[in-house]
Amino acid sequence: MKFGIIFELSVPRPFENGVEKMVFDNSLEQARLADELGFESAWCVEHHFLEEYSHSSCPEMFLSACAATTKDIRLGFGIATCVPALNHAVRLAERGAFLDVLSGGRVEFGTGRSSTWTELGGFGAAVDDTKRSWDEYVRAFPKMWTQERFSHEGQSFSMPERAILPKPVQDPHPPMWVAVTAPGTEIEAAERGMGCLLLSVGNVAKNKPRFDKYRETIKNCTPVGHTVNDRIAVMNWLYCDEDQDEAVKYGEIFINTFSSMAAQAIEISQAVPSDSYKAIGLLGNLRTDPDDGQMRKKVPGGLCVGTPEDIIQTVQEWKDAGADQIIFMVNAREVLEQDKVLKSMRLFAEKVMPHFEDEGDNVVEMRARAAG
Repeated sequence: MKFGIIFELSVPRPFENGVEKMVFDNSLEQARLADELGFESAWCVEHHFLEEYSHSSCPEMFLSACAATTKDIRLGFGIATCVPALNHAVRLAERGAFLDVLSGGRVEFGTGRSSTWTELGGFGAAVDDTKRSWDEYVRAFPKMWTQERFSHEGQSFSMPERAILPKPVQDPHPPMWVAVTAPGTEIEAAERGMGCLLLSVGNVAKNKPRFDKYRETIKNCTPVGHTVNDRIAVMNWLYCDEDQDEAVKYGEIFINTFSSMAAQAIEISQAVPSDSYKAIGLLGNLRTDPDDGQMRKKVPGGLCVGTPEDIIQTVQEWKDAGADQIIFMVNAREVLEQDKVLKSMRLFAEKVMPHFEDEGDNVVEMRARAAG
């Protein structure tokens, strides 16, 4: 089991006095600490127009800053939005390859199509065409990265023969992922030989059948790229404290803050009729399950909030269900003070991560230095 961190770059009001820079700087400090502690990956979302919820309109710039101040941590597009109204396919391929060169081959390339009316409507995107454009894009990216020259005639984009530059460092190209929210998207990921980046977190047991189907399907996939990425990563929320009451107190504040912000990110299914968007998004999965037998009644099951012992149990449940990696959000709208966030990350690395990794002396020493 590997662990990562994901950044929404959510900003509290009022939007003045350098508040955005404060959020960005705090997030970069978290990324540097994650690298020192031995986290596997750092991801950054792409969102537009979502006030407070996410000011991450240029994730490649944030990831480039991460690349300049970290050494080992993988850098993930979480996700590159494959919609012509937002991004031309060539521009996404260029950004992914450019960051791969800058970082020395550390890119994880997540893809998706967005799901909020605020964003897609703001750009005038044709919402019924986004799944088709995503499919066309993900089949084109590996060709752009590996062929000396590339041309394309399609429904979402067309272009004459050109050299797409630069080329990525990783051979043959960065691992590709699909953002999974709506049921069935994990099958589309598996059919294409792409990693499953689960953003719709709920009860562990409810997701296990989805993981099983993904594993079974990917065995017979027709990969869109030159390699198969058969990993499952689950987005989650992290707050770790030795005192369970404190962990639940701050974890509940953290999760409720995220939920309140997400409420203004209206899903397509709630705004316009579309057969392409039927999921209710993240919010429906953050409500407490009345049948959840866990002690932390105020925190929905499957979330990594609690003492190290609590979180070890939860991580083990996800591992047993078939997840390979858990990617954590560690703050929302700066509702947690930065020192609490860093303390939670250090405690998690000290007490939880050793239970799920093969430790080498260098990792132990690295964590000891980072923990002070």
